[in-house]
Amino acid sequence: MDLADLREYQYHDDVRHIDWNVTARLQTPYVRVYNEDRDVTAWFLLDLSPSVSFGSELVRKRSVAIDFVTVLARLLSRYGNPVGALFYGDRVDTVIPARSAGATSCTSSAGCFPGRALAYYRNEPQGPARDRPPGHAPAIAGFVVSDFISVPGWEEPLATLARRHEIVAVRLYDPLEMELPDLGLLVVQDAETGEQEWVDSHDRGFRRRFAAAAGRQEAELRSALGDAGVDALELSTADDLVEAILRFADLRKRRRQLSAAAACRGTWEATMTFLWPDLLWLLTAVPALIAIYLFLLSRKKKSSLSYSNLSLLKEAMGGGRRFRRHIPR
Repeated sequence: MDLADLREYQYHDDVRHIDWNVTARLQTPYVRVYNEDRDVTAWFLLDLSPSVSFGSELVRKRSVAIDFVTVLARLLSRYGNPVGALFYGDRVDTVIPARSAGATSCTSSAGCFPGRALAYYRNEPQGPARDRPPGHAPAIAGFVVSDFISVPGWEEPLATLARRHEIVAVRLYDPLEMELPDLGLLVVQDAETGEQEWVDSHDRGFRRRFAAAAGRQEAELRSALGDAGVDALELSTADDLVEAILRFADLRKRRRQLSAAAACRGTWEATMTFLWPDLLWLLTAVPALIAIYLFLLSRKKKSSLSYSNLSLLKEAMGGGRRFRRHIPR
């Protein structure tokens, strides 16, 4: 359970949820409201484009996607949550309906999609957003598993999904897509279009420009995901899958706690009021009174009465508590 908000205590509320610090501050009972994640319908939207089959080492991005779907589907289905999958490329390829025992089906189908990704085509961004999974719940938790190497225009469909559902963009990438090593003169073929190009990877200037272009593309991708309102989980072929998932879950939990704290501060600010707001202007008289007091103290010696025997006056006053007059006559 995650803290979502604070609200005033109502009849039949559980007294164990009362926030005593806020109650003492506002002089009104307030209870904590929590978000409970139960009966989550999870959908995996899997990219079938040929670029997902790329990998510079033994592990390919496709293998990372399969492992991710396998781990998460089994975790979700263990607690009875329905799990479904949708495979897409230039169009929706296969849909596995969401059901509680869907982890095994999702895993076996994920292992089949390498054979379906042989044709050259560009990943169309409207595919997963345009064709909605049949029979899905009104609100779902969706995981868009892709390398997001596609034609422009996928931001709007992804934002459309995020407006109603809780969407996580699972981005697959390989370190070789960020920086090229010195491999000499190569013929490079685009995995999705089949276009070929001669590349001189021995040129340092070329490798430097490639790294800069990859960095700009990386920044644009992260900005687009942020503008779409989705969380991003980045999975590299060189990283440990379990550690990446745990790190993402921890960051997501911290962000929710910060959002809940901000909502609580907003509640406190909204409930703090003044009893006599029309009399706040009287506070401006405080500096004026202090100035008058200091001015009168500076004139004390000038307006005091000169006397020949002050010790006699002190003896007559006695040793009891004395009242000191700050403002002279």
